[in-house]
Amino acid sequence: MCGICGCGQTDQKHSHQHDHADTERLIKVEQDLLSKNNNYAEQNRAYFKQHNIFTINLVSSPGAGKTTLLVETIKALKEQFPIAVIEGDQQTEHDANRIRTTNVPVIQINTGRACHLDAHGIGHAAIDLKLKPNSLLAIENVGNLVCPSSFDLGEAHKVVILSVTEGDDKPIKYPDMFHAADLMLINKIDLLPYVDFDIERCIQYAKQVNPNIKVIQLTATKINSFKEWKEWLMEGIKV
Repeated sequence: MCGICGCGQTDQKHSHQHDHADTERLIKVEQDLLSKNNNYAEQNRAYFKQHNIFTINLVSSPGAGKTTLLVETIKALKEQFPIAVIEGDQQTEHDANRIRTTNVPVIQINTGRACHLDAHGIGHAAIDLKLKPNSLLAIENVGNLVCPSSFDLGEAHKVVILSVTEGDDKPIKYPDMFHAADLMLINKIDLLPYVDFDIERCIQYAKQVNPNIKVIQLTATKINSFKEWKEWLMEGIKV
């Protein structure tokens, strides 16, 4: 019996027909989902632009250093302009609690089984945060280099963080993410003497996927490596 419709046919042709129909339905659902998300993203983007809220979407593999980078960036810049954070994880408020130690507004979004944040949730969180004009909104997405690449949140820029403790071939293994990003932060460069990571090869791969991607090297725990990163953020706030 066919496991999908229970019609009793068992021939291979019938099975193939169902497989094809299932694929078409899945594609249609995905297209509808992305279309709805993009509509919400445009609403978010209009709101952020109207109030000059410079919004960045931080994406990376788990453990690349997103939260540490955020904490140290907030400490370095919170006296210069307002900062708020939206944290995304499947479970727990661990990262939001780390951000709370800096005394800036933060909201945790737990996605459950979902592997990314979406624009609808970001819109609600932005309203709840009561964002100030001429400010920075940092969104820390769920940790992976696949799902978040397809979902526009209304951000000004996707910022992909790649740690030198990962492979330098990540940009060509996960090209969609690096193609979608405007900036690649190569993090934990203080560990370069101890790991097998070729910075130039990594940048070459990233440029191969996205010729326009900007690259900044830093170490999230060392504020003296933040000069270029801080300048990039401050320039964004002025736009």
